[in-house]
Amino acid sequence: MPEQLSKYPDVTLEVLKSAGAQCGEGTRQEILTACPARNFCKLPGGEICVYGLNQAPDMTQITAAEWTSVARSLGLLPGSGGSVPLSWVGGAGGVGFVLGVGLALLFIRFRRKSRY
Repeated sequence: MPEQLSKYPDVTLEVLKSAGAQCGEGTRQEILTACPARNFCKLPGGEICVYGLNQAPDMTQITAAEWTSVARSLGLLPGSGGSVPLSWVGGAGGVGFVLGVGLALLFIRFRRKSRY
């Protein structure tokens, strides 16, 4: 079952609820048991966990290597054309920062392309 990352997790959860998903506290979690109850929704076809950008380090299905690959592809790591010091990537806070910046840039690029 998927974990999803959203700039607007509350809106995403409301959309899921409007489509008939059972979300939040009291909803039985069978597969995504590590998902915080407030982020959880259950649909007839499965379960989903919606994380906000600030919660990205808490996600369990994306590895550190995959986050690093995203940051590198956006030019946020040394050696990839970026200017972020390697020491920023050393701890969970650094990974969260790099991830947040990277995902924000990705979102901005996507929005600009989708407007035209």
